[in-house]
Parts: sequence; C-alpha cells; structure tokens
Amino acid sequence: MSLFELSPTELRLLRRLNRPWKIQEYLDGLPINFERRGETCMSPRRVMREKTAHCIEGAMFAALALRINGHAPLLVDIETVPSDDAHVMAVFRQNGRWGAIHKTNHLALRYRDPVYTSIRELVMSHFHEYADGDGRKTMRSFTRPIHLRRFDAQGWMTDEDDLWYIAEYIADVPHIPLLTRSHVSLLRPMSVFEAAMHRKTEWDRSGKRRRRIS
Repeated sequence: MSLFELSPTELRLLRRLNRPWKIQEYLDGLPINFERRGETCMSPRRVMREKTAHCIEGAMFAALALRINGHAPLLVDIETVPSDDAHVMAVFRQNGRWGAIHKTNHLALRYRDPVYTSIRELVMSHFHEYADGDGRKTMRSFTRPIHLRRFDAQGWMTDEDDLWYIAEYIADVPHIPLLTRSHVSLLRPMSVFEAAMHRKTEWDRSGKRRRRIS
C-alpha cells in the first residue's frame, strides 16, 4: 500500500516540494477556489486534482507536503472580529524558528520565513495588514499548532468528501487572545493608501492571475 494511501503520482509531486518555500510557490500558482458551486473543504488529494484552493484547503495541502518531507503537519487558526474572515495557515519549524505557508488572494497573509521565535510572534507578523473592508485591524486570537495526525484514521489526506470535521475542530479549539479591550481602543485604522493596497487581489474571479497590480 502506498504511503498514506497516496498514489505514486501524488507522492512524486509532494516530494518535489521538498522545501517550505517550494510548497508556497506551488500554492501561489493555484487559482483561488471561489466556491462557485457551493462551499468546499477539499482534501489535499482533491486540491491536487482540481488545481484550486482557498485558505484552509491550501493549509491542509501544505501540511501534507510538509509531512511527506519530514515536518509535522501543523495548522494554526487566526480568529478575527465578526466583520472579517478567520484564516488558517500551515506552520513549520526549522533551526528552532517558526515559519508559515498560506493560500490567500490578498497581500497580508503571505509566506513567512522561519525566523520567528514563537507562534505568537509569527501570528503577530500579520497584524497590521490584517484588516476588514473598512481598514479596521481585526485579528483577535490564535490557536496553538494543531497536529493533523489526530485525523489520520478519517483519511483526511485523500478523502473525497469535504473535511468539515477539521474545520469545525479548528473553530472549536481554545484560542489565545492577542489584545485586551484597552489595546483594541488604541488601534489606528489603515490610511487611505494602506486600505487601497489591502484591497488588491492576485486572482480575479474568472480564475486569471493578475499580471499587473496597480
């Protein structure tokens, strides 16, 4: 039986992504999953087949690619105020420092080199650019790394059904607050320039990658 029931073709692809930044480049090349046919939470197998992903789908794919190449398959969830969307990222550790891999359509949530001494420090590296449509900074809490081996018996890596059980688990796990109310009261909204940059996206809704960001 193939490793984790992955096909030889799938394993070859994953083994080629033998550096975290190579995983990020693979994900960057996939169009955003705009869920035109309804909400999805695709397994890594389905991401490879459909060649599209949104944030949690990309994070789970990255976690599997990290695992195949000797890292633990770890996810971290970032929670926000209700006016904004939560985000899930894959995290990894090299030489005692943390980095992150993301799938996103915006500038704020991008690859992080493994230079951060803690998960909190890694999460906070996204803080100033993580905002809602009105330019209000929205990050409020995060999880400790969640090891996906807890879902191995359910076949999360190759499941043909949506992995809502992982999304629900991540949402329900205790989150660590980042700010007190007094901290929130001191937050400055984005400037007009910052907000304009925040609205830029990499992929349009037709599935085409923008060649110019202006």
